[in-house]
Amino acid sequence: MTEQTSLQLHMDQDGYGITAAIITAVPVEADSVSRLFDGWVTVKVPGDPQVYRQAAYEAGGKEQIVITAQQPYMGMASASMLAAKMIYSFRPRYLIMCGIAAGIGEESAQLYGDVLVPDMIWDYSTGKFVGKDESEIAFGSIGFQPRPVSVRIDPKMLASVMATVGSADNEFHVHVGPMACGTSVVANREIVDKRIHALFPHTVGLDMESYSIYYAAEHCAGPRPLALVAKSICDFADSTKSDQYQKFAAYTSSGYVKYLLDHYLF
Repeated sequence: MTEQTSLQLHMDQDGYGITAAIITAVPVEADSVSRLFDGWVTVKVPGDPQVYRQAAYEAGGKEQIVITAQQPYMGMASASMLAAKMIYSFRPRYLIMCGIAAGIGEESAQLYGDVLVPDMIWDYSTGKFVGKDESEIAFGSIGFQPRPVSVRIDPKMLASVMATVGSADNEFHVHVGPMACGTSVVANREIVDKRIHALFPHTVGLDMESYSIYYAAEHCAGPRPLALVAKSICDFADSTKSDQYQKFAAYTSSGYVKYLLDHYLF
């Protein structure tokens, strides 16, 4: 990937410049996305130090353009900034984040590599720390009063996702449900039980960036992209947490995104 090109957008009749912008948070996710397409070139946006990569592919009977970038840091702040820059620089029809997440749904129904697509994402970090007697959620002498905020997937995008769930040619196991997003890595099941499932019992996954993707798409100036988060399970947010399945989860997540781009999103 030595070739470099300047930003050249050709807006369609709806005002979109490219098909999809794909955001990743860590290198294992970015590496997996890089294997989805051939002919990557780097793209320069004047005044922006971020590294962007562009590739072309065929879908829907015509050429599609995808641009990807990796966040400089993990977390919602970095994700929201990168999402905003990619929306305004490239005007994507779809804003997508793929990668790895913790599965926290019913353990018997979730496996490593299963894809989690949130229909609703809520920020479990927001709230107020109080005395332990002032809240039902307590950690030692510290209580926490949650004040969660949420964002939802666009119904059009959800319809595309649900079409894949029942499709015979979809080789990926997809769970659709709420996802919790917060500012810290979780490797303790008590946090899941007391701070997440206590509020939204049906939450299926946990990550550190997803809230920003739906929020950025919902609140940007038009034309707004349809946002999708598709992250695969690499651990279960407990004491057994490790990096063992990260590469596999990144592979299934990016593979599912490519399946959507090839067959549903063009």
